[in-house]
Amino acid sequence: MAIRDLLRGNVPDEQLESVGEETADRHGESFECVRLLDADNWLSTPAVVNEQFFIKIISGQNTLVHGLLTTGRNVGVFASGSEGFFQRFGTPSAMAEHELESTRKMRELGVNVPEPLEAFEHEGYGIVVLEYLPDFQTLDELAPETVESFAPELFGALARMHEAELVHGDLRAENVLVADGELYFIDATKVDADGIADARAYDIACALAALEPIIGAGPTVSVAAEYYDSDVLVSAEGFLDFVNIRPDHSFDTLAIKGELHKRVE
Repeated sequence: MAIRDLLRGNVPDEQLESVGEETADRHGESFECVRLLDADNWLSTPAVVNEQFFIKIISGQNTLVHGLLTTGRNVGVFASGSEGFFQRFGTPSAMAEHELESTRKMRELGVNVPEPLEAFEHEGYGIVVLEYLPDFQTLDELAPETVESFAPELFGALARMHEAELVHGDLRAENVLVADGELYFIDATKVDADGIADARAYDIACALAALEPIIGAGPTVSVAAEYYDSDVLVSAEGFLDFVNIRPDHSFDTLAIKGELHKRVE
């Protein structure tokens, strides 16, 4: 069993069907089917109901794992010279409500996200319901030239979020989707509003880390510099070493730093 599956736990078939029936009923549909999806997600069990509704089933175990990951991330942020800005969730339903609200805020800003439908509690689980995108690719599954064509849109959307004091908090290639030629963001996490400046810099560092292995340091930093000034990019550089030790990022830190130094000299 993959460690991801062990940590996020399993939803028993009976409860999975019960969640599927409840989701369909809440949206005025007859329940037809629910099936699990294989997704790179540690903090929920993803599934689709009636091939129409994407659901994330969040358990108490998921909330606990999120808390442990949050502690680790804040330790890394402290090591980067900043105060920790990641926040925990008290309950599965609070975790679901946050994702729904974050998705709604991004959509209101004109950032492409799967349409947020609702969040509710069912049998102790937190359930978030989103539009189902049946055919998509993650950023790291695309050809480099395609990714490079989307890079301005990625940094532009991120800058729009940051101007509105909203951050993603977990930006990586797996959390950026392309469906029908459109870029979509998923899986925003919770950060402290008082730490918005550092969280913004961390977001940018993660975006640099996600793009560099695909399109190279030069093009990545060049696009980032179109949306962020030198002071912000310097702040982002301070988080690169921490981002590089995370298991979900693998990139050339020195190459990005070299390109950033060229921009700020």
